[in-house]
Amino acid sequence: MTERQILSVKKSWKIISKINAEIVGDVFYSKLFIDSPELKSLFKTTREEQSRKLIMMLNTIVTSLDRLGELKKDIEQLAIRHKKYGALPEHYIKVGDALLWTIENALGTDFDDETNEAWKACYSEIENAMLAAY
Repeated sequence: MTERQILSVKKSWKIISKINAEIVGDVFYSKLFIDSPELKSLFKTTREEQSRKLIMMLNTIVTSLDRLGELKKDIEQLAIRHKKYGALPEHYIKVGDALLWTIENALGTDFDDETNEAWKACYSEIENAMLAAY
């Protein structure tokens, strides 16, 4: 990711983080399960718990974008857990699509082409680290 992309993600995350985490998570999981209902069975905890975990993970990643390499092992460990739950490599595309849709809708008019490209680059970094565990 470029420095400009990192700044764009951090700036937009600051806006998103002001929204209740359960709402953001609920919107994300609703979108994910509408688009990919087959993924719903992979999630065993409550929507609230999943939402909390999602926002915590994203917050950790966003605040660490300047040193993402330090998190790669943690991200790979997360992927190993996901793999045990039945997640497949092709699921990450669906998750990414739902995440970008959620970010776009959370930001509203603050979501522009630069923000879109920055979040795509961010998710690509996460996805590549996750897929390294497969």
